[in-house]
Amino acid sequence: MSGDGAGAAGTDPDTGTDSDSGTADAFSELLTFVEDELAFATSHYNDSYLDRRVSSRMRRTQSDTYDAYFEKLRTDPDEQNALLEALSINVTGFFRNPDVWEGIRTILRTLSANNTTVRVWSAACADGREPYSLAMLAHADPQIDESNVYVLGTDISSPALETARAGVYEESRTIDLDDQLSFLDDYEEYVAVDGRTYRINDEIKRNVRFQRHDLINDEPKSGFDLVTCRNLFIYIDNEYKEPMLATIARSLRTDGYLVIGKAETIPPTLQSTFAVREARLRIYQREPPGTDGAATDRGSDS
Repeated sequence: MSGDGAGAAGTDPDTGTDSDSGTADAFSELLTFVEDELAFATSHYNDSYLDRRVSSRMRRTQSDTYDAYFEKLRTDPDEQNALLEALSINVTGFFRNPDVWEGIRTILRTLSANNTTVRVWSAACADGREPYSLAMLAHADPQIDESNVYVLGTDISSPALETARAGVYEESRTIDLDDQLSFLDDYEEYVAVDGRTYRINDEIKRNVRFQRHDLINDEPKSGFDLVTCRNLFIYIDNEYKEPMLATIARSLRTDGYLVIGKAETIPPTLQSTFAVREARLRIYQREPPGTDGAATDRGSDS
């Protein structure tokens, strides 16, 4: 556990004894309830990540201990929904890591030149800004036939998907949407700006759809040319990364591409499944069965 929240372990102020063990037990019991009763797979995530999110809800509900918060959680459906939303990883942005998007541009150009239809899956897409970035890039680049690029965005958070389907985003003091969208020279062709409100145009939304999907528990999809799943695996315990990436592998056609976060890696057990295409940008390509993908690293060439 991170120890940065309201329920952090330490010395019991009433008894003067070490309360680490009791705090750990209470935290574990809470997580078991979330997994078994609320169907969120807490066992797949890092404890430090889970503790930060739970502790945030404890502060919001003025709960001083894990036990006190657990009692509220068991009896309050609204708090159950609030915690599930807090546990959903929703850090995102338009064109996050521009250098990676130049790599994605190259992939889309290649796919568009060689296929009559290009199917893209943006997994763990949060509020939809990555799927819309994919669609806008396809429209903005003359070497990509945007009419044949179809994007599916998925996430486990229903509120995030509601925002994604609406395609309306509000700028705040800490989020500069103009800066994010400036990756494109003329982004206002695709986004209507009204003060601090940014609304995705219908032509961009036309080939983008959203649905709920859980990479941990749900079945693979099929026939995708490109899957982007960025900055999810840094929160996942190592033992669960492999089955999740295997789900993605089964969802890709042979020679399809995978893009993960710049701080993430493919486990050694799957290096024969994914060939490294751009090591620095974390771009991989699905290998045919029985080939060794580890020897095809082309570094940062594009």
